[in-house]
Amino acid sequence: MQLTRTKIPDVIIIEPKVHGDSRGYFVETFRVDKLEEFLGYTINFCQDNESKSSKGVLRGLHYQLHPAAQTKLVRVIQGRVLDVAVDIRKNSPTFGEHVAVELSAENKKQMLIPRGFAHGFVVLEDDTIFAYKVDNYYSPENDRGIAFDDKDLVINWQIPHDQLQLSAKDTKQPLLKDTNDLFEFGVDYYA
Repeated sequence: MQLTRTKIPDVIIIEPKVHGDSRGYFVETFRVDKLEEFLGYTINFCQDNESKSSKGVLRGLHYQLHPAAQTKLVRVIQGRVLDVAVDIRKNSPTFGEHVAVELSAENKKQMLIPRGFAHGFVVLEDDTIFAYKVDNYYSPENDRGIAFDDKDLVINWQIPHDQLQLSAKDTKQPLLKDTNDLFEFGVDYYA
């Protein structure tokens, strides 16, 4: 299992080793010991989620406020997505910047999105199954979002705007500059 820091060092790409032969393949998708050793802090995933979507579905950009903030470990079981993490930690040197990575059933890459980041993805292939672990339970009262099409974020979603499928909630999210519901850089949201 290879773990790599991205241009925003707190966002991690995980590439599991695939063992294949004529029968198929085997892959170890999660090892808490290796992940925690790499990160330097403890992760207690408590919930697994899964969604199935058609091409053009965009989910995000979502996050939860502290004390319900979530770290997510995301992957694709079937199909392809462009997965995006946006730094929403005020005073961070990478505030408002994002990491975008294609995750697919073929490449088996995963992305770890820590607390303090908004997360979203767009589906690039029909019948895509997206799975993720979270380290805090869903909390409706702490649920927040940022506009996926905020021009200041400069995210290339790879699908034309008029071909995107969004929930009603995701069409009404504020711009990053218009929200006060953010995180503070340097605060330990894992304590």
